[in-house]
This record gives sequence, structure tokens and C-alpha cells, in this order.
Amino acid sequence: MDQNKLILAPMVRVGTLPMRLLALDYGADIVYCECRGIKPRALSMLELIDLKMLQCKRVVNEVLSTVDFVAPDDRVVFRTCAKEQNRVVFQMGTSDAERALAVVRLVENDVAGIDVNMGCPKEYSTKGGMGAALLSDPDKIEKILGTLVRGTRRPVTCKIRILPSLEDTLSLVKRIERTGVAAIAVHGRKHEERPQHPVHCEVIKAIAGTLSIPVIANGGSHDHIQQHLDIENFRQATGASSVMVARAAMWNPSIFLKDGLRPLEEVMQKYIRYAVQYDNHYTNTKYCLCQMLREQLESPQGRLLHAAQSSQEICEAFGLGTFYKETTQEIDARRVELLAKTPEEVGEPAEDTSGVIKMAVKFDRRAYPPQITPKMCLLEWCRREKLAQPVYETVQRPVDRLFCSVVTIAEQKYQSTLWDKSKKLAEQTAAIVCLRSQGLPEGQLGEESPSHKRKWEAPAQDPGGPRTQKPVPPGELCKKPFSTLDNGEESPLEGW
Repeated sequence: MDQNKLILAPMVRVGTLPMRLLALDYGADIVYCECRGIKPRALSMLELIDLKMLQCKRVVNEVLSTVDFVAPDDRVVFRTCAKEQNRVVFQMGTSDAERALAVVRLVENDVAGIDVNMGCPKEYSTKGGMGAALLSDPDKIEKILGTLVRGTRRPVTCKIRILPSLEDTLSLVKRIERTGVAAIAVHGRKHEERPQHPVHCEVIKAIAGTLSIPVIANGGSHDHIQQHLDIENFRQATGASSVMVARAAMWNPSIFLKDGLRPLEEVMQKYIRYAVQYDNHYTNTKYCLCQMLREQLESPQGRLLHAAQSSQEICEAFGLGTFYKETTQEIDARRVELLAKTPEEVGEPAEDTSGVIKMAVKFDRRAYPPQITPKMCLLEWCRREKLAQPVYETVQRPVDRLFCSVVTIAEQKYQSTLWDKSKKLAEQTAAIVCLRSQGLPEGQLGEESPSHKRKWEAPAQDPGGPRTQKPVPPGELCKKPFSTLDNGEESPLEGW
């Protein structure tokens, strides 16, 4: 690895694709993905990423020109694109060598390097024997890193925290070096220390002076790094090969720009554009923007951001309403074009749908009170009328991964003609079609509910009875993996 690389640190909820691309635009050489997995109540949002990733399917998203790793619940756990392919490092939390290797084999064709997180001090991580808990088990560290180094052609690195004593720290990093890793990132704080505690530059410097592999210094955002020039000063203070920047980059990713920080408004607008172009979930976009605004959250713009409940509303709060409309129209046009080219793969419902009542409707969560949904209203009504509970059949269209659901009530089927981003949304829209066709309340705010004593009105059927609709299972999307880094373009990880 060459000297003095600028690196975006892995940050939960921050290091998604829009932030990584923005950091690269502003001068970062290498970007680490966020580590996101199982929710905190299920032990870890960070370090069980290996378990989560092993459940994922690699999907080529031709609409967005991305590669997505999609969980069984249809959530995109990791999204990447060709623009960052030779600069993105996939970081994972793990406590098992073979499991970690299985994850590496899943993602290695789409990333430039692999990193094992050994520094997360959070209890939900360490309870699983991952993150900083690994620092007390050097034998396991050796097994995990050695297995990965032998099992992949990608550079393997790890990120650690320092131990209570310098002697123990140096002993550990020497063992890590012997596994064959390409570099080691060191957060210069101990397990129990937090950002308000000073970073131990002298310990990082001792590590850098001991090892022959590159050492990446991390932890300087609070005391050392406020502008671009500070990054080099921190590198020199630690004697490291390169610097990994976390919170200073989260607050303003233009910290990587040699010409100095760009105005925050400009940076945020550029971030929002990437978020819309790559269909980033609005809650994640909102979170990252809040981290940038910081003390300005109570400003008029901050209040608009806080109130936003969709990507469109976020764009409107930053004067990007027209951009949102034009970009989403372009994405929809690409989707339509792809569907026209691959009609045999789209996973449409069964061809003969003459017995299905259809409407062009969408479910808008903002139109309903908390805890009230059309599905709940439909279920309650069926129970009152002593009808069998609704049965939902949902299919996914492989070309764009959108969903369509058909709900059956008393042998009659109902379906929205509009496709949705998730199975849950598709089922809600199907319920809306049923409720509206029967003139029943669907739970919307300010809705004037008709009498709940209304009886079921079965639609007229053909003499042959209702037609059975059997959803077509989504086909397998078979695409060649991205080409490896042997593409003639120099990688900043060259030599790791």
C-alpha cells in the first residue's frame, strides 16, 4: 500500500453507497462500507453482519446499475456499483473463520478488499464474541485472519483498538502481522474509552514503528481533525502510513478535499442527489443529513428535514423537488424499458386475470394513523362478518425486484395494478383495492366510515365460478459477476 491514503472509516448507518461515492468525489482514496446486520434487540446491528450476509442473495440491479445483496426480508444489506468497485472495502463483524470465509466468497468479486472489525466496543457486539471481544482471543484472531488470507485473492485487513498496556498491544499486532494481512487500522483508544477521551497517538506510533505492514491511524476526529490539513498532521503525529477518518467525514465529507471544506449546503445537496439516484431509503438519508446539520437542526431547514417522511419531502426541503421528479421519472423509464425487453422474466401474475378486481392504488403510510393499516381494517371486517381471514399471494418481479400482491376474500381476488418496493406495501395496496371496491373504511385519517354493519357483497362471477390465480414464482436472475480488478485501472489497495 502506498503512503498517505485518505480513507473513509466504516460507520454504522453512515457508510452507505451515497456517502461512499461522495467521499470519493471529494478525494478519498478508499472507502469502507457500513456494517449493518441484525437489529440491536437481536444481539447486534453491527457484528452479526456475517450471519446476515450468508442469508443474502446477490442481485444485479439493472435499473440502478448496482449490485445488491438482498436479505430474505427484501432489505438491501449491501449495495455497490462499478464507480467504487476498486476502492470499496467490505468490513464485516464475525467470530467464526469458516463463516467469515463464506461471506468473503459471496462478495469478493464486487469489492476491492475485506476487513474484519475487531474494534467495536458496544455490548451488543462483544456479547457475541465479536468486535472488541476478539482482542482478548488472539488465537481466534489468527484463525479468522489466516483463513481469509488463504481463502481469497483480495487484500485482507483488520481494524482494532489498543489494549490496556503497550506491551500487550505490540504483542497482539505482531501476531496479526504474521497472519499475512495487508494492513492494520488502529483506533487509538482502549475498549472502555469513548470519543471524548484523548486518542493515544503515541501507541499508534509505537505500532507503526514495530510493524512492516502499513498501519492506518484512526480516532483523530475529536481532537485533531477539523480540516484537510489536519489529516496529514495526525498522520505524522502517529507515524502511520495512512489516515482513516470517521466523524469528521460524517460531519462534512469534503474534509478529504485538498482545497478545503465546501459549504455544507452544497455538500448536503450533492449527498441527496446520490441518495435519490441510488434509491437510498429516506430514513437513512435523513439520518446522515442530520449528522451533517448538527447544531443547525433547529434551523428552519433543520425543522423541515426533521418533518420529512419521504425522499421527495427531503428533496423539497433542500430545493431539489424538480431534481427528484426528473430523476424518479428517469428511473421509472429505465424500469419500463427493461420490462419491455424481458417480458418472459418479469414474474407477472397469471395471464388470465379476468376474475381479479383491479385498481391503480398505492399505500401511503402518512395517510393513516399510527398502528392503523388497510390490512388491519380488512382483517377486522372479515372477523366481524364471520368470513375466512384474507389470504395474500405475492410475487416479485426479478428485473426490478418490485412486488405485486393478490388478496382473496370469499373466493374473490383483488389486486393493485401498481407494483411496490416491498411485500408489505404490496399487501397493503391489495387490501385497499378490496376495501374500496366494497365501499368499506380503510382507516385513513379524516375518513368518514360507512356503517360497520354493511354485509359482504360478492361480485358477480362467471357461471364457471371464480378463476384461480396462481402466482408465477419469481425466476432466477442469472448475471455474470462484475469483472475483477484486472481491468487496467490502478487500485489504491495495490500492494496491500
